[in-house]
Amino acid sequence: MKRTRIALGPNLYYWRRTEVEAFYDDAIGSPVDVVYLGEVVCGKRHELSLGDWVAIGRRLSAAGKEVVLSSLALPESETDLRLIRRLIDNGEFAIEANDMGAVRLAGEARVPFVIGPHINAYNPAALALLRRCGAIRWVAPIDLSRDGLKNARAGAPEGLEVEVFAYGRLPLAFSARCFTARAHDRGKDDCGFACLDDPDGLVLKTTEDEPLLVLNGVQTQSARPYSLAGVIEQIAAIGTDVLRLSPQSRHTFDVVRELRACLDGVVVPAAAAAAIDRLAGARASAGFWSGRAGMESG
Repeated sequence: MKRTRIALGPNLYYWRRTEVEAFYDDAIGSPVDVVYLGEVVCGKRHELSLGDWVAIGRRLSAAGKEVVLSSLALPESETDLRLIRRLIDNGEFAIEANDMGAVRLAGEARVPFVIGPHINAYNPAALALLRRCGAIRWVAPIDLSRDGLKNARAGAPEGLEVEVFAYGRLPLAFSARCFTARAHDRGKDDCGFACLDDPDGLVLKTTEDEPLLVLNGVQTQSARPYSLAGVIEQIAAIGTDVLRLSPQSRHTFDVVRELRACLDGVVVPAAAAAAIDRLAGARASAGFWSGRAGMESG
């Protein structure tokens, strides 16, 4: 059976440069196969430039990792579009296109790209169109169920790899409004880079004091982590090529090692799922996989 690879998705949070570089130095020695780099959430985040991301990518590539540069999911200005064009013209690495504008630009430049999870591609017809544009891999939308993935996988164009979001806080939505700035009583254009104060986002609780959502700039995430560790055998049976983990400030590579051990048959899925819950300090959700509400447990 073909070996399922593990991908480290783009870091969705805003960390200081030294923290970012230390994190990817740790990635070099981890059992991660694919690493996505770059800013997906907010074009105002400038701790690292595109040149910095490329330099990190070169170090990872030299260590045998496949590197992909990720584009913004919600470009809002000509400055954002210029960055996407520069990303596509990097000349070294494939890109992850997270909106249809990036798909068009990559297709016109004949640059291979990954279909990011923020593009609403749910069926074989959509995948065939994107494959003709130059797509090499499809990251399934986070709310696609096991049956939906199975149907899309069965009809996917030849040569298109399939990647599934397997662990991390679910990236639920983007908005033109910055909720983190609003939480600090600041305007979006004068945010003071408040995201730097919350390395894993700002938790939003219900009136019963239960964690519900996480504010991450213009992005809204689930408060509970999402984990498919307990159903890895089902994912592999569908023919999934890559499992994606979304970085957190703590225990990311411990989770990577648990998933790798599970994929390699060293530990059973139930044990891996329990270990990952302990690392996260919360019981993970997995409702979307079985066609239920995403926040439900698997």
